[in-house]
Amino acid sequence: MTVQRREEQQAYERVYIGVYSYTSPEGMLQPRRIRWVNGQEWEVDKVLDVRPAAARKAGGLGTRFLVRIGRAERALFQDMEGRWFVEGRVQGGTVISHR
Repeated sequence: MTVQRREEQQAYERVYIGVYSYTSPEGMLQPRRIRWVNGQEWEVDKVLDVRPAAARKAGGLGTRFLVRIGRAERALFQDMEGRWFVEGRVQGGTVISHR
């Protein structure tokens, strides 16, 4: 019998968000603030890491920006079409949290 971690049993999907960003003259993209679907906004305090990566829980390829918002570290993704999203946990068709 295989034991699955609780997180792996959860359903995740892409939750598209608004991102205010800065692009340097060298072409480096840096998210500065995110806007959640309900209009609430948070400042991005620091970009910790940027790399091509898959969104393993919600699926898809793109660029992952590991950022610090307050005391929390969060992964923001930009898909191949330029849309920003986070991986949101879904229960009964409703996003109940994001990672």
